[in-house]
Amino acid sequence: MFFTTPTDGTTLAYEDYGDGPVIVFVAGAMLNTDMWEYQIPFFVERGYRCIALDRRGHGRSDRPRGGYDIDTTADDLAALLEHLDLTEVTLVGHSTGGAEIARYLARHGESRVARVAFVAAILPFLKLTDDNPVGVPEAMLEEMLRRIRADRPKWLSRQSQLYFAEQFGNEVSPEMSDLTYRQCLSTSPWAILKIQEAVFHCDNREALRGITVPALIVHGDADFSAPIDITGRRTAELMPYADYREYPAAGHGLYVTHAERLNADLLEFLKA
Repeated sequence: MFFTTPTDGTTLAYEDYGDGPVIVFVAGAMLNTDMWEYQIPFFVERGYRCIALDRRGHGRSDRPRGGYDIDTTADDLAALLEHLDLTEVTLVGHSTGGAEIARYLARHGESRVARVAFVAAILPFLKLTDDNPVGVPEAMLEEMLRRIRADRPKWLSRQSQLYFAEQFGNEVSPEMSDLTYRQCLSTSPWAILKIQEAVFHCDNREALRGITVPALIVHGDADFSAPIDITGRRTAELMPYADYREYPAAGHGLYVTHAERLNADLLEFLKA
């Protein structure tokens, strides 16, 4: 299914399954709705309506020249909720999807949202600044972008080797690693560059402090893509009333390696 954004006329794809209380899944950067194949059937079979969005430049959505900043992608999420007139929604965001959810709440409020779940989310703020001394130096972003520009498939292949934290005993088939790699490879090369740049500079500290709906934070302590000391643990500090759950030996791809535990934790959160 498709709809057109009111901001710049970009056509975005989404999938919609089941009936019942609504969960909207927001994928990580470079991934698309297919990443949620171990979550969507689980929740549909338990009486939930599951909707997943392909970010611009990703999956079956348009590949426009612009709009890859987090403000615009958060507005795209708002456009989906408005297009379907959704209320009492649970938003579940992975990686960059978590940053977009936080920005959505800051820009559009909580009137349509019942609760939020941040899964391996790139929050609150990656960039090293005077008031963010635990952040990442901008030189590391520039080096990453250089590697992407020089040989994007090679860079993605290296990332996929670390994505599931297999060195910590997580069993993932070669086929699963290849599937994730091919999903990322199918994303617009321009979108990859611009989204990586945007999420690095995105400061969601105040946005997190302003969230009043119930929140769940899930993060793996072996996350290479979003190191837990910079992301998950700091997000929990900014949201002291959130339910924070740390998965030992879990990497960025915990929605696969720890799908059973993640689904159980999400279901408990939804029913609480």
